[in-house]
Amino acid sequence: MQGAEGRLSEAEARRQHARLSDEIRAANIAYHAEDAPEISDAAYDGLREELRQLEAAWPKLAEAGSALEEVGAIASSSFAKVTHAQPMLSLDNAFSDEDVTEFVARVRRFLSLGEDEDVTILAEPKIDGLAVSLRYQNGELVQGATRGDGRVGENITANLKTVSDIPQRLQGAPETLEVRGEVYMVRADFLALNARQAEAGEKQFANPRNSAAGSLRQLDVSITSSRPLRFFAYGWGEMTELPRETQSGVMTWLRDLGFKTTDSRLGDAGAALEFYHEVERQRADMAYDIDGVVYKLDRLDWQQRLGSVGRSPRWAIAHKFAAERAVTRLNAIDIQVGRTGKLTPVARLEPVTVGGVVVTNATLHNEDEIERLDVRVGDWVELQRAGDVIPQILAQVSDPDEHAALPKFEPHETCPVCDSLAVREPGEVDRRCTGGLTCPAQRVERLKHFVQRRAVDIDGLGEQSIRLFFERSWLEGPADIFRLKDRAEEIAALEGWGEQSTANLMTSVETSRTVPLSRVLFGLGIRHIGEITARDLARAYPDWPTFSSLLQRLVDLRESFEPAVGEAEEKAKKRLNEALAAEISVSGIGPEVAAALVDFWAEGHNRSAVGELMDLMDVQTEAFKTIASSVSGKTIVFTGKLEAVSRDEAKAQAERLGAKVAGSVSSRTDILVAGPGAGSKLKKAESLGIETMDEAGWLRIVAQGQG
Repeated sequence: MQGAEGRLSEAEARRQHARLSDEIRAANIAYHAEDAPEISDAAYDGLREELRQLEAAWPKLAEAGSALEEVGAIASSSFAKVTHAQPMLSLDNAFSDEDVTEFVARVRRFLSLGEDEDVTILAEPKIDGLAVSLRYQNGELVQGATRGDGRVGENITANLKTVSDIPQRLQGAPETLEVRGEVYMVRADFLALNARQAEAGEKQFANPRNSAAGSLRQLDVSITSSRPLRFFAYGWGEMTELPRETQSGVMTWLRDLGFKTTDSRLGDAGAALEFYHEVERQRADMAYDIDGVVYKLDRLDWQQRLGSVGRSPRWAIAHKFAAERAVTRLNAIDIQVGRTGKLTPVARLEPVTVGGVVVTNATLHNEDEIERLDVRVGDWVELQRAGDVIPQILAQVSDPDEHAALPKFEPHETCPVCDSLAVREPGEVDRRCTGGLTCPAQRVERLKHFVQRRAVDIDGLGEQSIRLFFERSWLEGPADIFRLKDRAEEIAALEGWGEQSTANLMTSVETSRTVPLSRVLFGLGIRHIGEITARDLARAYPDWPTFSSLLQRLVDLRESFEPAVGEAEEKAKKRLNEALAAEISVSGIGPEVAAALVDFWAEGHNRSAVGELMDLMDVQTEAFKTIASSVSGKTIVFTGKLEAVSRDEAKAQAERLGAKVAGSVSSRTDILVAGPGAGSKLKKAESLGIETMDEAGWLRIVAQGQG
């Protein structure tokens, strides 16, 4: 991906960004919210690294928010929601010893440390389980929650109280203590549980992590209590007062309170890496699954200064193990049709056990990937797995003569569901069905998207129910969801439903009539309109009448657009889309998003469907909170050499106070913080009459904000 800016056009980069962001967010939901991962850890990490490099080459793509900054998935509506007093962040990853060395170097640069200053690291195994938070008040366990999306989790207190490793009461604890750790299942217990599930004719779990997560999310506490769950503490959140000055010191203190912790190693980077390689060699003999080693800066005062960036703390990193591999036969390549019409090839594999898990499927992403791998039905293929159900295909490893005799994969020219033309636009990697809402697969997928937790959030209306109602013509578009009450008796009469289940669904539907505009915009499934983009649009156009007026203006603008005489079609299209984006005038909303909005609203059946929907819903005006400080909402530029803090730390301070940090001075700049050596930026700020201050002035603002 190095040099991506030079190889990709801006439109291509935006398409790539949208695709990667959608895949990462879908993987987050599957793993964190549904306990049913669809891609391997290695594939997920690869997507994140690809997106990171793309955003480094095209910084504007991340201005409106990045999937890299999101943690976990939105909490389920099946449980009450818990807002974490302090966010439960995720960790950045290292994949080599060199990455770990660079992590320590970044810490030194950020803190402006000399080479002779010792950087002590606590290294500990990374347990493959479910992250939870335990809140104690005056020594009594009062609340337990999942990570959720890092800000809001699920209240699973009753379930966590059944885990024997979790103390119910503590002696000598501060008034408020929030302990964070991992609920997991040892392999022997997992195998015994699956044997019991098989004997009872019930669903078996794919791996210990899924088993532990699924057990904790049971609405029936008695089921959770019957499962052999365990707990390791790895850190803390809110605490009335810190009992020690180091990470290792607090972990020892937690162990003395009665919490179980993993083995660890304290030392410099060399000692941490030595520990990693020791654990890697012993991994297969350990009683529980781990997928790497976590390194944490030991000094807590340095942790506080480093803070976090996006979804991850700067003072910790996870060093992942290499993925596990196996070889099996490719039996078929099937095509799945998504809500935007995307045709995704899926490899059907001869079942093979990789790392204790039987795998049968793998995504092949698109026809370019199939061509790159040169895989054909009947080939032997090498798989890579790192703890999940569906692996990544690395290569075909067939005998060359046998491989040559197999027929090549032929791209589908028509949709396998509705037989509409399937086309691949210039510059696109994906082939798409042109059937739109006339394609049953797309209509069902769009309905699934609309009701998901991050959108309108209708509990009890899962894929099976949607397909069942769709087949009966009760549910063809989003508005029909809010008409289901007229079919309550018919639904209750269906096998597996009944009056109570139907009543629960009707209650959920009624509750979901009232939602913020951003969630409706996201739920409509418009191409390129993800959660972040939907929030940005709703912030600028906060109610439906205002937003629908914008959509109509965009359609009118496109209809009135006239290409210049002799202007090439591609150039005219680019100029039109840029004009559409300028009409929207929202930071981070580019030509691609603008074109997608127009394409959607220009279709009469879409306008009709949305009009019906809005008549049946109470869509709320968006309300956005900002951090209260004297610089909230302002744009700040730092220039010159900062002496008390590094540039990265100053930027982090500004973002914590609700400000936006820009790299150049313009008429939109509110404050310039100038250190020694400030040059052209200072002169430009003075010429524009922009407020300027030195580093000391900035640090006074920081102190006031923290006070």
